[in-house]
Amino acid sequence: MNELYQPAFVRVSGPPNSNFLVGYPGISATLPRIQGKVEIRPSKGVSAPVCISLVRISLQRRETIHPAAENVAKRHLGTPRRETTDLVGKEILLFRCTSGRDADQVMAMDLPFVLFIPFGRGGEETNRRIPPASLQLPSRTAETYYELVVTVQQGASSQNRYAFPIPLMRYDTLSTFGMYNRPETKVVTADNIVTLGITLPKWSYGPLDPITVYIKLAPNPDWLSKAKRVTIQKITLSIEEEITYNPEGDEPTKKVNKIAKHTQPIGTKMPEAGYVTNLGLVFPSRDLRDPDGIVKRGKPAFPMYEVASFTTTSTLYKIEFFLSIKAHLSSARDITLRQSIVICPLDQQACKDEMDAIEEAATEAGLVDANSPSLPPRNIVYAGQKDALRHLGVCEVGGVKKLLIE
Repeated sequence: MNELYQPAFVRVSGPPNSNFLVGYPGISATLPRIQGKVEIRPSKGVSAPVCISLVRISLQRRETIHPAAENVAKRHLGTPRRETTDLVGKEILLFRCTSGRDADQVMAMDLPFVLFIPFGRGGEETNRRIPPASLQLPSRTAETYYELVVTVQQGASSQNRYAFPIPLMRYDTLSTFGMYNRPETKVVTADNIVTLGITLPKWSYGPLDPITVYIKLAPNPDWLSKAKRVTIQKITLSIEEEITYNPEGDEPTKKVNKIAKHTQPIGTKMPEAGYVTNLGLVFPSRDLRDPDGIVKRGKPAFPMYEVASFTTTSTLYKIEFFLSIKAHLSSARDITLRQSIVICPLDQQACKDEMDAIEEAATEAGLVDANSPSLPPRNIVYAGQKDALRHLGVCEVGGVKKLLIE
């Protein structure tokens, strides 16, 4: 390769003293977006210019599933890992060389950018859907991760792609939102002798959040003589995680894991007025600290979650949670009721703490023009420019290039 077309050194940096991600994905009022700048410098030699034809940037979502990965035998004999890559939003052109030229010789280049993250449901239009949160399940049975991809073209034949992992969370399942704090009720029966009814005061929870269910077992007044002979042996409350692999494909597969369980023994005959109780348990939390109390460094593509998984829907997998209430009866069939709940990666206190910040982000987003956002000016130092070497911390003394000491 000609020295003129040596590969560039490329990196992406965020705004000073802040994160790449501005706003809250999943909450449209905050205009969620990724801000930063692409920095391009010579990769070889201190001062050899690089030739740049064009620079583009995009956010890509990569998803993989391998349901058999948990089992060593199935991992080798089962279906291989499936993978899909999607563009999130739009790809942006940051730089194009001077018209009529193959490439521009550049000593240094800083290109600010802003990528807006979709916040509309969008129906069938994939590029308008709210992107799911970054997540990696144990044994990598399923994962979703995001990369900022910078494409740098150097001349007609040389094109390089540079990927930078970026973690993404969703904030539309916070347990402090009013829509999750409306009571949910449900009633089922197994053989018309006894009915099982529940009331759930709220239906979004996070790690170590208490879950309380109000339960009523009632006899059917039309079958009262049979119902009086029924004995309520025990009531079991459990949390179930249901993972659907390939939900939109031809052969979706489901796996149900019991996350927590609580059993209340009763041993009482069915009263004529019915039996009322409440059951509760705590949603389990994953400790991020090791036995020495140190939080291990996380993976760059995945946020540090205190839960193993949470409610999410992606292209290749879907994770749902259910409360399963089972009444064990004698002289009547057992009754099982499943109620859908939402699991959020943040606990109740963390959700409360985010509310003020979300409100502030929404106020700031009101000043942003999504069609033409204001950005800092670009900084491009061309090879023929006066004092071009100074931008690389180099100066020329007697025909010899030396480090510049201001």
